[in-house]
Amino acid sequence: MSTLKRTTLGNMAAAAIPLGMAAVFAFQASASAAPAAATHPVSAAVRLAAAKPAAPAQARKHHMKNLPRRLRAYYWALSQKGHPYEWGGTGPGFDCSGLVMMAYRHAGIHLPRTTFGMLDSGMLVRVRHPHIGDLAFYGSGHVELFRKWGYTFGAHDFGEPVSLVRYGWGWKPTAFYQVRMRHRR
Repeated sequence: MSTLKRTTLGNMAAAAIPLGMAAVFAFQASASAAPAAATHPVSAAVRLAAAKPAAPAQARKHHMKNLPRRLRAYYWALSQKGHPYEWGGTGPGFDCSGLVMMAYRHAGIHLPRTTFGMLDSGMLVRVRHPHIGDLAFYGSGHVELFRKWGYTFGAHDFGEPVSLVRYGWGWKPTAFYQVRMRHRR
């Protein structure tokens, strides 16, 4: 394709995107706004664009309520990215179990403080196919939140900030657990 054609098509696509977005906003106008649009010269799309958007924090808070607790825990832990590793820390510096405990506490589940306490609590169910936010145990002394195969998120070790960790040969989780709401009887 020639440079001129490529440039022309790129410019056309760049112009089409704002027009398509305006059309989407026009179609999303509520039924109650339709009669007003017919009698007023200002289009519904322009009025929607001028309307004050909802506060982002409120939108996130409402969205978080609808998520499963494991995802709420994961996203809270993700918000702690970059905090320092601190042995025994539960914030603002964290150790592995301190980060997991606080993440689930923010999701409304109270896990024990240590990895051994978590494994002993009866609140964990072993799973073969973990989902984001489930617990990944390395042996019985280290825990992080599962992200996807090959990655966990947590407070990994001294000198490393809370972050995404790539695991592989020689260092990988030995067991995955889903967190229950209540203790087993």
